[in-house]
Formats: sequence, C-alpha cells, structure tokens
Amino acid sequence: MRQFRAFVFSLLLIGLCALLAGNFGPGSAARAAGPATAIAGADDDLVSGLKTFTSIYRLVEENAAEKVNADKAIFKGAVPGMLRTLDPHSSFFDPRDFQQLREDQRGSYYGVGMTIQPKDNRIVVVAPFTGTPSYKAGIRPGDVILEVNDKRTDGMTTAEVADLLKGPKGTPVQVVIAREGVKEPIVFNLVRGEIPRFSVQNAFWLKPGIAYVDIESFNENTSRELEEAVKKLGESSMKGLVLDLRNNPGGLLNEGVAVAGRFLKKGQTVVSHRGRTSPEKPYLASNGAATRDYAIVVLVNRYSASAAEIVAGALQDHDRALVFGDNTFGKGLVQTVFPLSENTGLALTTAKYYTPSGRLIQRDYGSGSFYEYYFNRKDGAQKDSTDVKMTDSGRAVYGGNGIQPDEKFDLKYNRFQIELLRRFAFRDYLPKFFSTHDTKLAKDWMPDNTVMNDFHQYLLKNNATFTEAEFAENQEWVKQQIKIEALITAASLDESQRYAIETDPMVLKAMELMPKAKSLLDSQKKQMVQLDKRSNRD
Repeated sequence: MRQFRAFVFSLLLIGLCALLAGNFGPGSAARAAGPATAIAGADDDLVSGLKTFTSIYRLVEENAAEKVNADKAIFKGAVPGMLRTLDPHSSFFDPRDFQQLREDQRGSYYGVGMTIQPKDNRIVVVAPFTGTPSYKAGIRPGDVILEVNDKRTDGMTTAEVADLLKGPKGTPVQVVIAREGVKEPIVFNLVRGEIPRFSVQNAFWLKPGIAYVDIESFNENTSRELEEAVKKLGESSMKGLVLDLRNNPGGLLNEGVAVAGRFLKKGQTVVSHRGRTSPEKPYLASNGAATRDYAIVVLVNRYSASAAEIVAGALQDHDRALVFGDNTFGKGLVQTVFPLSENTGLALTTAKYYTPSGRLIQRDYGSGSFYEYYFNRKDGAQKDSTDVKMTDSGRAVYGGNGIQPDEKFDLKYNRFQIELLRRFAFRDYLPKFFSTHDTKLAKDWMPDNTVMNDFHQYLLKNNATFTEAEFAENQEWVKQQIKIEALITAASLDESQRYAIETDPMVLKAMELMPKAKSLLDSQKKQMVQLDKRSNRD
C-alpha cells in the first residue's frame, strides 16, 4: 500500500508538470514532486475521489475470494483503466516497458543483436543484425534457441528470452541452439556488446541521381544519422530522393522537426502544438537550406504515425514533397513522459499538434474501442471535409484520419501470396534449403527450377492450399521472396533489405513520380516568388 500511495500522490502533480515540461514527445520528461507538495495543491474533488478509491481498494483487499496482488490490481488494472478514459496514447510503463522505451529513444542496447519470434512453442531466430556478436558467431535465421546460460527456454515468451540475452556490455552469454540438418545442439559462447539500432537503416542510390533513404523511427540519433547518410551519398548529386516513412511508428518530436526542417527553408513552420494547459508553440526549421531543391517523394502507409506524420505533413503543406502511398495512422496527440518511482513512467497526452497549414490529423477514437482504433482501421479512411486548409501553393489538404497522400498506392496481394505470407512459408523454408546447400551464394543468384520444384514440394508437404495455376502465375514473385530470405543467411540482413527495396513495386513507382514531385516544387517556388513581390509592393 505504501508504494501505491506514493504513486497516486505523485499523479496529483501531473497537471503542474505538464505546465513546466520544456519538451514534448516520447523523449521528453518531467519529474513529479513529492507527495506532500502534491497534496497541498490538490482540489477537494480530487482528494475526495482518492479517498473513495482507497476505501474501495481496502474492501476488495479484505473481502475478495482470493488474495489481492497490489501491484497487479493497481498497475495492471486501476491505473491503465484510468488512462483509458482519456485517450488511446496515454499509458503507464512498468519497469521493463520503461526500460524498453529508453532503449528505443537512445537507439541502442547491450546484448547479442538478433530478432526472435515464437514458433510452435519455441523461440526462433528471425535474423541476426549485421556486425553484431550473433552475426559474427554465425547464428542463422531459423535457429531454435534451446537454452540461454543453462536456462531452458521451453514455455518462455520472446520478451523473457530477450531479457536473458541482454546484459552489461562485455559480459558472456552462452546460447544453445538447434539447427535444421544438424543432429546435435550447437553451443555459442558470445560476449554482449552495444547493439546500435539505427533509425536510418538504408541509404543508397536507386539509380544515378535518385537516392533512397528510409527512416524506421525517430530516436535521439535520427537527424544526425540522416545528415551522415546524405553526406556519404553526396547530396550535391541528388536530382531526386525517395524518403521512406512506411511502418515508422514515430518517436521523438524534436527529431521529427529536425528531419523535416532540413528540407525546408530556414524559419518555415514544421509543426505547432497546443494543449489545455499550454499555449500554442510553433516549431520552426532551424537547419533548412534553400540549395536542397531536388524533388522528394515521401512514402507513407497506414502504419506511418506520430513524428513520421509530422514530417510528411510539413513537407506536404509547404509543397516540398509529393506524398505517396496510403492514409497515415492519424496520431495528432503529443505525450509528455513523466518518470515515476520504482523505475516506472507515465506517458500522458498533454497537447495536440497541428501541421503548418493548421490541420489536426488525429483520427476519431471516441466512437469505438481502442482495439478497433489500433487494429481495425477501415481501408480508404475518409478526409474531414470540415477541416480543409491550403498548402503554400494553394492546394487543398484535409485534417482528420491522418495525412492523405497526394498520390494513392494500393498494393493488393492475391490469394496465393496471402496464403504464403500468412504461413511465413519463405522464412520457414530457407533453413531447410541451407541444411543441404552452401550458405555462400553467387551475387546474381536467383532460385532455379530445382529450387522452385523443391519449394513446391515443401508447400505440398506442409498442406499449403494453392492450385498449380496459382503457383505458375506467381513464379517471379516467389523467386524474389525466396531470394530476400536467402540473402539474410548468405550475405546479411542489410543486403536482404536492399534487394527487397530495389524490387519493391512502390519504390519503383515512386521513381516514376519524380517529375511530378519536381513540378510541384517548381510551382511552389513560383508561388512564393509572386507572394514576395506582392509583399514588397504592399
């Protein structure tokens, strides 16, 4: 109860902390004062409510059929329940979740460097990260983790196994794995290292003059990584840029501002926010450069959210880029992160943000459950016709339901493709393939007829449902998917991702849209020149 009282009392000061917090977004933090200070500032209704809650809790604790676990009742029940009455993005972080949040913001952690997932009640390696201890040791996709430091992983969750693999830098960890085609378990003695999780994962030339850069999230290093990536490519040679923000869940607001700002003119508005207890605050481009006048196509989808939407919205409103893809997620709420006692934290929505034209792109969350809000978004979300604004060149843009793309892209998988992707057929087949093949493949390797026939038999053996006509019609697609998975083992995750990007239909279409993106930019420039002349005459 003592821990509970301290926590609840600290919550009384959240409103005051929101006023004092200097930075907004998942990376910001405001510290709560002590319980005595909180109580002194509390109003009568709040104190009365806390007394009622305490009385109810005591009744439950004394009379429930089973013994009440205080931590579970309060931190898994009461507190999340309270936050759910506010909005979908206010949340409480237990110690493990709060530590994960900080790792995501820092962009690094200490461990062995691999992604894992459950399969048939076992924990399986998806891919080792390039250059990490697991990659250097030769751990492969499909390897089954049997033990970590003599602890059997049977029945463990991926989070529990991940916690065993993490630890202080330089400490040893023993991993025992089972591998397809190898009779005895293989023992790997690894040394934990710092594992960087780059937010800019890929940056390369798609063809002469057209560069590709993807941003997977916005952590403390994103703007620096972007600067280094374009400098390494040679920005002066760019005639066009495909900026990929698909599946980017967002992150730190200030990093989103910095990324958008480098493509805008200095002093242009990137985003603004205002809340019940805070005045409107604009964020301006401080690192813009007028010389960066190449065409930009921004790729987005329904999983582009938060800071990713800030970037897309700013570039769209200023006509700096052509936004291509699907409606973005629609998160226009800003959270302030409050560190609490016991290594816990609270992310509380304290403001709403608005694009430079004044749009609020937050989706409705009051007419359905939070589950529907996150997972059951309908295709083709409608724009809010009551919230219409204008871009710098006078194009109409709308609020509500995320950022609407300038050009839609709708990639539909056919029934056969969905069946194989749902089964993780390619990921599961490649360990079998490499159990009888050399892991060194020629640079121009593609699955031949022998491999395709073997994969066909694999599908039949594993009861996949398809017709021979479907298999024949999808030959090229199947070959590409097999190669994408094969490259993780034969080369690296980086090489696999690059090949996937170079053959991505949406990326290929984005390159075709470069002239249209350039026309948009040229139109915006002419409009701004006319406005400047008119302003000078006035």
